[in-house]
Amino acid sequence: MADFSRPGSLYGAIDLGARKQALEAQARREAAGPQAAASASIVDVTEETFTTEVIDRSMTMPVVLDLWSPRAPGSAQLSPVLEKVVGDLGGRAVLAKVNVDASPQIAQALRVQAVPTVLAIFQGQAVTGFQQVLPEQEVRRWLDELMGAVEQFYQANPDARPQAAPGEQEAPAGPPADPDLVAAEQAIDSGDLDAAAAAYERLLARAPGNEDAKMGLAGVNLIKRTESADPADVQRRLQDPADIEAQLLAADLEMLSGSVDEAFSRVIAVVKRTSGDERDKARRHLLGLFDALPADDPSLAKARRALASALF
Repeated sequence: MADFSRPGSLYGAIDLGARKQALEAQARREAAGPQAAASASIVDVTEETFTTEVIDRSMTMPVVLDLWSPRAPGSAQLSPVLEKVVGDLGGRAVLAKVNVDASPQIAQALRVQAVPTVLAIFQGQAVTGFQQVLPEQEVRRWLDELMGAVEQFYQANPDARPQAAPGEQEAPAGPPADPDLVAAEQAIDSGDLDAAAAAYERLLARAPGNEDAKMGLAGVNLIKRTESADPADVQRRLQDPADIEAQLLAADLEMLSGSVDEAFSRVIAVVKRTSGDERDKARRHLLGLFDALPADDPSLAKARRALASALF
């Protein structure tokens, strides 16, 4: 069974213990003193160094992840701009550059659909990003908004702010963590999915539009539906076209493995060939899968168009 953490979190690309490991790494850096935390603001990242250079660093400062390819003309335009604007921050953020051709597993784990893609990572979370070439002024505006959100986080959580050396600028970070989001993550880490779902539901009752809670609850429900599934049995059942449950369960397993487009296409195919209650069940299942992704995920727009075509 695939490892799970809250959808939208980079921990899903690593393992359930990643948050604990990252927090321990932060504690080691703080114990070593401010000099140990000082580092270059631009680094090249590979699959082997992703945890150290991105996850661990993001526990104390924002990491701007530049996912690029030497085959993409847009990368050649955007990467120098990112290097300039991040460099101008004087070490308050890190630019981590990932060649997706050389490190395809990172791109797959982050569901990168096109390059260049830029993600801002803080405390292990992808908090914002964009997927096109922007002029320098717009990149600066985006980065200013990120750093502003980071500073708000530290104002709300002063104990989380790293200690700076005399004359050194203090590091910043992402949006304040809601107590119920923290409770949900802790419950997931301990394997208590029911408690995690309850925490997400409490947050949604207070803030129905909260995307983190919506994605989290959808992800928890996804893992609960599949935790006892036998992939080999599901594959065998797929040979019966009338077994709708097997198709939906297969889509769930595909979502967990990162095959998002395949999962969506599978359920849309069920919608196309069914009617009545079966069609409605498949449609509602697909909408639940949609909830497991950020609203701006490029796979969603394509799947919503395909669903509309299948229905109408």
